[in-house]
Amino acid sequence: MAAISTALLSIVKPGDHIIAPQSIYATAFQFMDQFLKPFGIAVSYVDAADPGNYLRALRPTTKVLYLESPSNPTLVLTDVAQVVAIARKHGLTTVIDNTIATPINQRPLLAGVDVVVHSATKYLAGHADLMGGVIVASEPFIQAARWQVTKVLGGIVSPDVAWLVLRGLKTLALRMEGHNRNARAVAAFLESHPKVQAVHYPGLPCHPQHELAQRQMQGSGGLLSFELGGFDEARRLVNAVRLCSLSVSFGDVATLIQHSASMTYASMSRERRLTAGVHDGLIRLSVGIESVDDIIADLDSALRAA
Repeated sequence: MAAISTALLSIVKPGDHIIAPQSIYATAFQFMDQFLKPFGIAVSYVDAADPGNYLRALRPTTKVLYLESPSNPTLVLTDVAQVVAIARKHGLTTVIDNTIATPINQRPLLAGVDVVVHSATKYLAGHADLMGGVIVASEPFIQAARWQVTKVLGGIVSPDVAWLVLRGLKTLALRMEGHNRNARAVAAFLESHPKVQAVHYPGLPCHPQHELAQRQMQGSGGLLSFELGGFDEARRLVNAVRLCSLSVSFGDVATLIQHSASMTYASMSRERRLTAGVHDGLIRLSVGIESVDDIIADLDSALRAA
């Protein structure tokens, strides 16, 4: 979260306007809604599956087009190239959270995005043993972020944490190959299960933006979500798993599961949560690199209990 807040605070000032997705990381929404708005920075939330919504939401004070693709936890994609084209035409800055895709599966800088942020806590480090963030941008932007924002707010990563992130980067490509492969298999299993009402994973042909994923991404990632009938079914499932670990994080080499409505998104109003697509029965699954047969067996057993 420090990377997102530092990046945005390096760009906006009171009176400016940001356009962001409706389907967005819960803490990013809290930062924009609870911290930026009181300082006179307006934020509009749009259905980012249609990039034209960014254009329709423009104001004279718009400064930043913020993207999160794929989004957490509903895996909504945004056509990055189209949003970049809108930004360039109107002299705006684009910022994207690329945490879920990682640089292995998606490279927004090549599409013209100005600022890319990652939660290094997730796939970059990959072992659930640190907290950190990364901003990738031009040297002038990084210098401004370092000396105008980070210096004041104090979001400085320790040397040990920086070393652990560098260690994780050495195996990132290899790990993502395993995450991609296992997630595709798990998504296909869930899609065929009678208790699962919907699966959100851009690697599935049934995903409404599968064609965009094929064009924009080099791999579909290790994160997916699926929907059961309601809150009680979801609670029973997450309490029944044995291999999967109940956790609010993702991107570990181990498989992590959460009931989003009662965990990461519990601080949101139900109305706002539903607007973001986080329904009562939605389960987010960060598919690890264990034996995929073991992951599927665990889910199959838990689904019977649900």
